[in-house]
Amino acid sequence: EVQLQASGGGLVQAGGSLRLSCTISGFTFDDFGIGWVRQAPGKEREGLSCTSKNAGIVHYAESVKGRFTISTDNAKNTAYLQMDSLKPEDTGVYYCARIPAKYLELITANQALNGLSLYDAWGQGTLVTVSS
Repeated sequence: EVQLQASGGGLVQAGGSLRLSCTISGFTFDDFGIGWVRQAPGKEREGLSCTSKNAGIVHYAESVKGRFTISTDNAKNTAYLQMDSLKPEDTGVYYCARIPAKYLELITANQALNGLSLYDAWGQGTLVTVSS
């Protein structure tokens, strides 16, 4: 069964750091890329970052560029989102999701981050709260 499990959320002060993890099963990073998507309170889901390590592709939304870093570890079947310089507006539920790697090879960064229908499996999400 295809599964993604997000973890690592919690409460952190503004300016602090947090690392989220996404453990996968039922597929590999050879065939699929991973995206991180945030849903802030009362807001629509927003694609923050996605990557296909095999294809050498990494995309970031402007709101997190320079602060967040996405990565994957094939040996551990885990993807990560390292979040630094956190702001209160980063508060929300963070989801990891998979996208066929071949899609990321063909589409623009905007399409990859906003075309959420392309992601065909989702984790349950983990809550991040950034206080001031």
